[in-house]
Amino acid sequence: MIYKEPWSKRHKKVTGGTPFSLSNSFAQPLKNEELITLSLDRGDEEIVEAFHKHSLEYTPNGGSLDLREEVAKLYGPDINAQNILIFSGAQVALQTAATTLLDNDCHSIVFTPGYQSVQEAPSHAGSQVTKIQLRAENGWQIDIKEVASAIRDNTKYIVINEPFNPTGTIMSHARQLELKELAQKNDIYILSDEVYRLLEHDQKDRLPAMADFYNKGLSACTLSKPWGGCGITIGWLALQDMDLKQKLIDTQYFGTACPSRASEIQAIMTLRASDIILEKNLKIIRRNLKLLDQFFINYSDLFQWVRPNGGAIGFVKFKGPLTSDQLGEQLANAGISIKPAYVFSDHVNDDNDYFRIGFGEDIMPKALEALIEFVEEHKQHWRS
Repeated sequence: MIYKEPWSKRHKKVTGGTPFSLSNSFAQPLKNEELITLSLDRGDEEIVEAFHKHSLEYTPNGGSLDLREEVAKLYGPDINAQNILIFSGAQVALQTAATTLLDNDCHSIVFTPGYQSVQEAPSHAGSQVTKIQLRAENGWQIDIKEVASAIRDNTKYIVINEPFNPTGTIMSHARQLELKELAQKNDIYILSDEVYRLLEHDQKDRLPAMADFYNKGLSACTLSKPWGGCGITIGWLALQDMDLKQKLIDTQYFGTACPSRASEIQAIMTLRASDIILEKNLKIIRRNLKLLDQFFINYSDLFQWVRPNGGAIGFVKFKGPLTSDQLGEQLANAGISIKPAYVFSDHVNDDNDYFRIGFGEDIMPKALEALIEFVEEHKQHWRS
């Protein structure tokens, strides 16, 4: 593996400790007290007792059966507990999948801009990689013809992220089908990073999970984004290919082989209260989106975006005289955090004017007020 610095490393140095964050990518964070209350309210005293009295012995490689059963309920009839592999977060799942499937003789296709681990995990595994640039003028959509042109004889792996981070956009059902058919024709695995799935702003836009949709598909997910369970540090892969699952377990053995039981129990609590938690988080997201809609109306000459339809994030173009890097530094000095283009690409010239904002938290309006105050202070200078 070639050493590569995290793209977000500089961002964290610049924005560390800012009082107003527009850079967080998760929905409203959960509290353990909330999970316990939700469990007791539905009469689930058993899981609360398990949390307080559980053993600290090792959990099984790939996760305990009770958690895998709960996760499997998120998928269709082809996915049950045996098709689920639990990890200590989705980031570990992405790396494990790439390491298991790929080597120096393989070729992979990824898309940029995007979350670094989604783009870089195949190259960490030694794979040859083609990065396909997504563009705002195309609604940040994957062009199937570009994917077809990028396929080589040794292409083994395509990695997508739907809903897409950093833009919050979702591909159409028809495009997902085209991508699956193309992969099927060429015997290619598709890993779909679905960490924002279930946070579609309109449920009709929800895509089938790749693990349900394609027999060589893998769905990666985590409790961090839709549920706000960041500190639970539980993620998973869902897949139909049982031979591959065993290889993933074998690879996982050399990493974080088993999650903590406390985290597993918190994950079970979260998933059993999923409807309540997701409804609450979507209410916050929709409220914050209305505030942002007005922001983009008021400052349309300075800011624009392709309006997100999934997740709690959006990719904003700054039309003023600064790059997003320069704007990010000035905002950080004013106590406001955004994520500039360099956090999502190693070719930032293509998206140099863009930055990501997050709007999944209850406190987001205060950060937006701070941003508006900053814009009001600088707008005349920017416009001139």
